[in-house]
Amino acid sequence: MDKDRIVGTAKDFAGKAETTVGEMAGDAGTQASGRLREAAGTAQNLYGQAKDATRDATDAASNYAKQAYENSGDTFRDGSEALAKRVRDNPIGSVLIAGGIGFALALMMMRPSPPSRRRGRYFG
Repeated sequence: MDKDRIVGTAKDFAGKAETTVGEMAGDAGTQASGRLREAAGTAQNLYGQAKDATRDATDAASNYAKQAYENSGDTFRDGSEALAKRVRDNPIGSVLIAGGIGFALALMMMRPSPPSRRRGRYFG
């Protein structure tokens, strides 16, 4: 629990007490001061709640990222093992697929770039 929540709750309680005293005494100034203190306490309490919620969300995101990082090695290892098994089971198909990918990459790299188009009179 954030200290702003504790202080805000205390101010809210003190403001309610001051408002009640002002009502009993018939003093409008004390009533107004109590309502002002009560509003400030409520605002500080809400601020503390927002800080707590932000802290909780940050902790949850941090834990999620940490778990994902820790599990990423296992996922990569499992994928590598599955790929190695697939290559062992079908070596000719794997070579043909790798050759096709290499050929496609070579075509993309060797393709001439399109000529630049000139726009307008000042090439802008």
